[in-house]
Amino acid sequence: MFEALQDGLSSAFKTLRGQGKLSEANMRDGLKLVERSLLEADVSFQVVRDFMKRVTDEAVGEQVLKSLNPSQQIVGIVYEALIELMGPVDHSLHLKGRNDVTVLMMCGLQGSGKTTSSGKLGRMLKSAGRSPLLVACDLQRPAAIDQLHIIGDQLGIPVFSNRTEKDPVAVTRAAMAEAKKQAADVLILDTAGRLHIDDELMEQLKRIDRQASPDQVLLVIDSMTGQDAVNSAKAFNDALELDGVILTKLDGDARGGAALSVKHVTGVPIKFIGVGEHLDALEEFHPDRMAGRILGQGDILTLVEKAQREFDQDEMLRQEERLRKGEFTLDDFRKQMNQIGRLGPMQKIMGMIPGMGGLMKQMEDVDHEGEFKRLGGIIDSMTAEEKRNPTKVIDQGRRRRIAAGAGVEPHEVNELVKQFDAMSQMMTAMAGKGIRERMKMVNQLQSSMATNPDGQLGKKKLGTGKRLTPKERAQLKKERERELRRRKRDQRRGPGD
Repeated sequence: MFEALQDGLSSAFKTLRGQGKLSEANMRDGLKLVERSLLEADVSFQVVRDFMKRVTDEAVGEQVLKSLNPSQQIVGIVYEALIELMGPVDHSLHLKGRNDVTVLMMCGLQGSGKTTSSGKLGRMLKSAGRSPLLVACDLQRPAAIDQLHIIGDQLGIPVFSNRTEKDPVAVTRAAMAEAKKQAADVLILDTAGRLHIDDELMEQLKRIDRQASPDQVLLVIDSMTGQDAVNSAKAFNDALELDGVILTKLDGDARGGAALSVKHVTGVPIKFIGVGEHLDALEEFHPDRMAGRILGQGDILTLVEKAQREFDQDEMLRQEERLRKGEFTLDDFRKQMNQIGRLGPMQKIMGMIPGMGGLMKQMEDVDHEGEFKRLGGIIDSMTAEEKRNPTKVIDQGRRRRIAAGAGVEPHEVNELVKQFDAMSQMMTAMAGKGIRERMKMVNQLQSSMATNPDGQLGKKKLGTGKRLTPKERAQLKKERERELRRRKRDQRRGPGD
């Protein structure tokens, strides 16, 4: 998502940082690169012009030019301008009390992901303790009714439809009566779409709008369509007075033009974004977090929220208690890998961690998911005793047996044991430290990852077929011995603050 825009802006900021001394002239040259990156990302020309006027006025000011680090100030100016461009956002759907029915009307062009987004929104509301009812108001395509029923069955959400009725207004009226019978407190209307906007579609939506008097009208637009999405949003807003936008397919190779343009052009905020095909892949849209992603600063808050939803909290507490006791086995390592896997593709996860985006580009040829599966297969081939104490228990014979069971070479088992040994020592060492010393150790680990992106601890580099030279092995051995001495010294000192 936004990869081309990220690369373009990064190149522009790198050019500015490379200047010996920033003047108004080279500042404007650098900002032209920012402008070109936005236009190449399919951001509306009018939006780019207004955006660059604000950024340029602030960036070429005397206060910035004379600051200690003007290039960093420019990044901050662009960041604030991006937030203002996409926000502010009110995520609330302004739901009524549980004794009343809140009506949400979904609209959009055909193929925008409207029916799936209706299901995703229903799931989100159900998770919040509400009782949604999905309504099939798209009578143009029989497949749309079937799709909505399939989604409802998967989510355990009731769906109201009438295949014999030809008037969506009549279906809406009947659905409102049905909602009271089923004690549903939120009605989600999945209306008809078209391949393009026409008078018949708009008139039909206006009739539903007048009949149902929806509390919120949400437009679903496909971020992959760029400026076409913005133009359709303007047309829908002129006809219906939209309350918010759901931007879909942001997990793909969207250039970002729609996300950066729609609020400025229509005045309608993006409330939610679709970040995957699964029915739980709907997130609140936060302009500050999106601006951070665009500028390569990651999105740690979204990652933490996702981890809180996906991780087994009871299991995490058990693992934390075991670490406090200095216990960390390959079983624990396996469980942690499974937890991480639930967050999504490794490329996406690392992209949310500040400073890791560039590291992932260095490792883009590595099959991270395949590597996780390979390591998991090796661990699954071990006995309980071998998982508890692999360094002492696994000898040459056991190594061959484990390798045969996992379909790998014996030296790969040996590499995993070495990697685990180093990780185990760090995990148990961190368990006895205060917060400051833990942060110091984490920073040391990140520094080591930055200088050694393959993350190898054995003789073979991860994801490459290249073996270390004797000189490299000797150097690695010295580094590991030095690290072990440091850890023992830290342990003798006792826990920190």
